[in-house]
Amino acid sequence: MNSDAPKAHHPGEIVSESGIYECDCARHHAYSTDVKGHRFPPLPDACTGNGWPLKAAAHPES
Repeated sequence: MNSDAPKAHHPGEIVSESGIYECDCARHHAYSTDVKGHRFPPLPDACTGNGWPLKAAAHPES
């Protein structure tokens, strides 16, 4: 496992940082825009991944 890889958040977990998340199946086919405090959605039916790592923060801190 690559220690530099962003943490993958699992469906149903509370979103801790608003942003764009990409499924972690390595096919780069599903994105989800999630808001802090909401829950992560289920992964797409065809997705073989396990979670949603952060791709781009909505409000990156300076």
